[in-house]
Amino acid sequence: MQEITRPGKVGLYDPANEHEACGIAFVAKLDGIARHSIVLQGLEALRNLDHRGATGADEAAGDGAGILLQVPDRFLRSVVAAPLPEAGAYAVGLAFLPADAQRRDAVKQQILAIAEEEDVDILAWREVPVETATLSPVSVAVMPHFEHLVVAGRGNEAGIDLDRLMFG
Repeated sequence: MQEITRPGKVGLYDPANEHEACGIAFVAKLDGIARHSIVLQGLEALRNLDHRGATGADEAAGDGAGILLQVPDRFLRSVVAAPLPEAGAYAVGLAFLPADAQRRDAVKQQILAIAEEEDVDILAWREVPVETATLSPVSVAVMPHFEHLVVAGRGNEAGIDLDRLMFG
């Protein structure tokens, strides 16, 4: 068997950062046109990652997986009960919150305080509908409450400037 060798540390490349990438799929169209078919292909790829076997004591529970996609502006406008800035001028995140309503409210207040410090306005919270029928009792017992958090920068940031504000 031939030994696999990697190049040495060069520029931003460091062989110490190499690791397995089993369980990664990528679906994209290069024309920049958003299509539902891309999401469907992404979900199919996700279903095909079941071979990873990343389970613990509860074999019905996995290690968590999902898809990353563009902000679905048209969809969000149809489900968020607040006016939204133009597409590209707001961001949305998925918050994993405590199941207990009182604790959840406390965490949301902490998030509000952080948003204030970062010059970000919280435009809306949206409860994310979930389907629990296929989950095991163990998973349901520890499942967080999921909400979308829709935010915008106070300086009307958009595009890469908004990305920098959100991820900086």
